[in-house]
Amino acid sequence: MDYKKTAQSIVDEIGGSDNIVSAAHCATRLRLVIKSNDVVNKKAVEDIEGVKGVFFASGQLQIIFGTGIVNHVYQEFVKITGQKEVSKEELKEAASANDSKIKKVIKTLGDIFVPIIPAIVSGGLMMGLTEAINFAVNNGFLNIDTSASWFVFLSMFSNAAYLFLPILIGFSAAKVFGGNQFLGAVIAMIMIHPDLQNAWTVSEGYSTMQPVWFGLYEIPLVGYQGHVIPIVIATYIMSVIENKLHKIVPSVLDLFVTPLITVFVTGYLTLTLVGPVFVFLENALLDGVQQIVQIPFGIGSAIIGGIYSTTVVTGIHHMYSIIDLGQIAKYGVTYWLPIASAANLAQGGAALAVAVKTKDEKIKSLAYPSAFSSMLGITEPAIFGVNLRFMRPFIGGAIGGAAGALYASITHLGATATGVTGVFGILLHLHSPIHYIIMMAISVGVAFVATLLLGWDETK
Repeated sequence: MDYKKTAQSIVDEIGGSDNIVSAAHCATRLRLVIKSNDVVNKKAVEDIEGVKGVFFASGQLQIIFGTGIVNHVYQEFVKITGQKEVSKEELKEAASANDSKIKKVIKTLGDIFVPIIPAIVSGGLMMGLTEAINFAVNNGFLNIDTSASWFVFLSMFSNAAYLFLPILIGFSAAKVFGGNQFLGAVIAMIMIHPDLQNAWTVSEGYSTMQPVWFGLYEIPLVGYQGHVIPIVIATYIMSVIENKLHKIVPSVLDLFVTPLITVFVTGYLTLTLVGPVFVFLENALLDGVQQIVQIPFGIGSAIIGGIYSTTVVTGIHHMYSIIDLGQIAKYGVTYWLPIASAANLAQGGAALAVAVKTKDEKIKSLAYPSAFSSMLGITEPAIFGVNLRFMRPFIGGAIGGAAGALYASITHLGATATGVTGVFGILLHLHSPIHYIIMMAISVGVAFVATLLLGWDETK
């Protein structure tokens, strides 16, 4: 393969070097931020040697080459265009420069919660494993000593990330908002301070909290265990106050004055005003989502499962961590994640149908790995590279997602954590693995059949 020729052809078909804002690459794709997408000849780029797929996503033109090949093409590409090599993070910043305020808010939420996911997943997996072992022991499938140290520790470790979730959120949010991460953690610690009554005991009906009179109303001294939105808002306020103080406090006093005022003022505002208001709003959001999910006969979940992939296209899905974590705190599991998993699996089933039926070897070579990736929870290659390209497979995937979500709702399927969908999502459903497997089969199977029945036009 002539990598230089391929790189030059890409430059020519995307409007030349002057139309390129920034360029980077990941393991399989060349990622470009373009000034004007209108001048990009997408069809011509798809026909260039070595290109396995082309799609626009997250403000980027992404060209799929595959592992290894993309490195060589990128090297020639930067030589031709004179582009400075940038990281994926820098590229994302360039791509989001012209985003609307709503998109920026959604992206910010994603930046806060994505780094926390490994901690949440590890705890959720241990929770699921603990529940599965207890179920097996109680029903005589296993004969092990649940008082053994390893099992006691497993149970203890499983909820650590959830007990101290506000601290993780405060630390991560402070970094995103440009504040001191340790002060962000301190604000979160204040919100779950032992002198406040634990929110878990309040939710269970054990209330001994003493309200504090503040101005015209009383403030219940209850902690914020399990809450998400109030922590984010409090950390944002903290970051604003801190950065303002850095500008006005003399440098000789900054180390002492700024943290003192920042923590006290933020903590006071949080416990007296911000916390109570946003707890109310967060509960209203979760109750609204749950009412939709619980519409009789699984109709609500089917609607969500059907439109979920469309929200992935728009980028709204980055805010769903709030729903997942909020539901886990309120109900013990998230009913949202199985719906998302059904939608992701279904898009994989639709891409698989394209791979099986198409006679075009180029499309086939793109559709098979995209389908596999989607079934592991990474849907962008299948959605943008295959299904949206022909549109009807995307609709077939939406039908499959609705069918899988319908079954998940009817069987009350819930995940013990968030962050993992697709095949490996079963690890978050070890308390109900059979229902999850059936949900997977329905999602993929219905999407596969629906896509074949709908058909698609590969000439467009």
